[in-house]
Amino acid sequence: MPFIQVKTTVKLTPVQEDLLKAKFGVAIELLPGKSENWLMVAFEGNSHMYFKGKCKPDIAFVEVKLFGKAGKQDYIKLTRELSGILHEELGLDPTQIYIKYEEVTHWGWNGNNF
Repeated sequence: MPFIQVKTTVKLTPVQEDLLKAKFGVAIELLPGKSENWLMVAFEGNSHMYFKGKCKPDIAFVEVKLFGKAGKQDYIKLTRELSGILHEELGLDPTQIYIKYEEVTHWGWNGNNF
């Protein structure tokens, strides 16, 4: 039950969103037990964002939430992969990307909780 949300200053096209969604679906498998089958993704492009006190044209904040836990090395691999995808597809410099991980112990779906 992972969820990846990307907020960026880049104006995203539907084609870019679809490509990112597909690549994130592969990348999430770097976390043990996670797959695209349960992945939810959200995009918020064309955001006004500030970094280091300045309005920057090409930055992103990514949130990854997952039910359960993953290891430090798994998160390192996923950070590297997500940063690479955003660099490749949107031209974002990895030094302009923050990625936050949140491990969730209570996750609801279909009227129940896991």
